[in-house]
Amino acid sequence: MGHYPGPDHTGASVGTWIPTSDALRVPLGEAVDQLEEAWAIVGLDSGSVEAIRGGSIELHGDSTTDRSGTGVPVLGWIPPLPPSSLGSASFQNDHRTNSCYVAGSMANGIASVDLVREMSKAGYLSFYGAAGQTPSIVGEALQKLRGELAGLPWGCNLIHSPAEPSIEDETARLLVKNQVPCVEASAYLDLTEPLVRMRIQGLHPTPDGSYRPTVRVMAKASRLEVARKFLSPAPATMIDSLLERGEITPQQARWARETPLCDEITAEADSGGHTDNRPMTTLVPAFRRLRDEVASQFPAAANIRIGAAGGLGTPDSICAALALGADYLVIGSVHQACVESGSSDAVREMLAAAGPADVIMAPASDMFEMGVHLQVLRSGTLFGPRARKLLELYRAHSSIDEIPTADLQRLERELFQMPIDEVWNQTRAFFLEREPAQIDRARQDPHHKMALVFRWYLGLSSEWANQGIPGRKLDYQIWCGPAMGAFNEWTRGSWLEATENRRVADVSRTLMHGAALATRREDLRRQGITLSPETLDPSPRPIPDTHFSRMRTTT
Repeated sequence: MGHYPGPDHTGASVGTWIPTSDALRVPLGEAVDQLEEAWAIVGLDSGSVEAIRGGSIELHGDSTTDRSGTGVPVLGWIPPLPPSSLGSASFQNDHRTNSCYVAGSMANGIASVDLVREMSKAGYLSFYGAAGQTPSIVGEALQKLRGELAGLPWGCNLIHSPAEPSIEDETARLLVKNQVPCVEASAYLDLTEPLVRMRIQGLHPTPDGSYRPTVRVMAKASRLEVARKFLSPAPATMIDSLLERGEITPQQARWARETPLCDEITAEADSGGHTDNRPMTTLVPAFRRLRDEVASQFPAAANIRIGAAGGLGTPDSICAALALGADYLVIGSVHQACVESGSSDAVREMLAAAGPADVIMAPASDMFEMGVHLQVLRSGTLFGPRARKLLELYRAHSSIDEIPTADLQRLERELFQMPIDEVWNQTRAFFLEREPAQIDRARQDPHHKMALVFRWYLGLSSEWANQGIPGRKLDYQIWCGPAMGAFNEWTRGSWLEATENRRVADVSRTLMHGAALATRREDLRRQGITLSPETLDPSPRPIPDTHFSRMRTTT
């Protein structure tokens, strides 16, 4: 049962509930689980509490007199709280979703066509993971999604690619050409012309004489200096250059000078993949304050919504992010273990066995020479320490020829599993097709040649993981944040513990349902109503699979 301290403490009666003849009175725990209903929390002579629905309330300050003679003291109130009510209503309206839960992009197609399709049809916004893929592969995926999901919420990501600028440029053009409804811009350290051009080309007139973005931009950042650039209009020099070259129209150029570069911006905390490991408790409020500051100079920025990402693997963490003021939530690591992800069964099993601390930072392939790190799974793979060894050798030597013989032999035996000359031949062939300028630079700069050779291992390690290559298991690069381990702990002993049951739409529904329950519990606590363990588990457990069986047949 629940209980309350009494009329002289928090939890005192705030009025009298006058029930109607058809009033329904149930245990508090049963009422909390009925999220679609509003309930009055009433006190009993025994000091315990129940919930009642059907009747009216008479408010009376500190008085506990029942003027009707039939009422019961009201201790609190819980309004309806369906999962769809969590977060920003305008976010759901603009993206045509039924939830503020977003499936973030995971590179190399881990956020696959299948994953995006399932989430979209269930009413969630989801981003295809285009990072690391060639424009031809991305183009095929976009055409498929565009054809199947017309009018439904979906998107694709555009990642900052300083080592492969032509890939970023081509991908940005594809996103506009295919009229992708929303783009998640990720890993940006600074603004690039492809990003700015895509944003401005997506601005189109409306019948009322104003304009709107046909390609919405959801930026992802973990630093205030980067967030400020997205919250502001594009630099005038970039706008002028694009206009001069005929990439944008004069009308689009005028709009661009007063339009922020994004429609939403996600505060990326301690996430898998590219991350600064920032704490969400400081990052989300800081982004909200920055948004309001920028809006004082550029009023349109006031409409930008702030999202939260990183560490969101349980209902309690989602509840906390919403309490910090997040308008929407972006989930990544947890979805990689779902059956629709583009990863392999071997990786899904490794992820399902992970704990919250089973992660490590390792050098990123796409930004290796810049020393940028990303967060990966530590347990079951040696990728983390091996990748760190490559960065250590890169920083200590100016060319492959300078690497000590013992170290070079170890690399060839354990990491490359072939002579380093063969690694270079494969690397050269790869970049001649994908980014020829890299090979030209390597001819002039032996240190850059070393970086490209090392990136051969860093790049293929994620493909080995996605393909589930048995002989390369110790080299699997699996992007993962602490949210994965937290999710595993939360689902232990439930139907979601088994990887074959982790369908992405069900995971999403379960997390949001739990978040609504967690929010209700917190509302009761603030009203001074304590939930004892025999009444409710303090942290809501995954709702049974049967709850979603009807939803799956109707979506």
